[in-house]
Amino acid sequence: MIEVTKHTRDVLLQVAKQKRIYVEGSFLKILKAKEGDKEFEEYLQLCIEKDTASRRKRLTITKQVQEQNKKLEEANTINAALVLELQNKVEEVEAAKAEAEQLRDAAIEDLEVMQRRTQYELISTIVRVALFVIVGVGVFTTLMYGLAIISGRDTQIIGSTWSNMFGILLTNAFSIVGTIMGVKYATEKDG
Repeated sequence: MIEVTKHTRDVLLQVAKQKRIYVEGSFLKILKAKEGDKEFEEYLQLCIEKDTASRRKRLTITKQVQEQNKKLEEANTINAALVLELQNKVEEVEAAKAEAEQLRDAAIEDLEVMQRRTQYELISTIVRVALFVIVGVGVFTTLMYGLAIISGRDTQIIGSTWSNMFGILLTNAFSIVGTIMGVKYATEKDG
């Protein structure tokens, strides 16, 4: 223990009264008042009480900070887990989006194939019907011309009509086939 000199004692008491600053910490353990100096003993006792209160306050604050740090670490762990989960969800969504785009592209391709097949079927039906009509008119006109020849009637008008009819039918047949082939070529080129 260190006994405090009068000058040091007076300075400590004056600082305490004027500025309310007291000695604290381990230094208090080695200070000793002279025997019979009640004022300095009370000062030292007050310093010890303030130091103890200050240490309790610091300990409480330290515990609060540690508790907050623990909560922050837990929150950080939860946050990291949520970020990881969110990244996984984003990857799942992107994978689902890519799969949906592939399915959409496949559906569009299937639709285009169906449309082309429908167009080809329609074109072949039109060509077949047109050829049947042309052949039917040709056969019918030929039968009429043949009947006129067999019956001995005048075939001059029917002959020229028959000849013109075959020319028109042949021209129409080529026109229909040409138009259909042009449409077919145009749709293939767009695709």
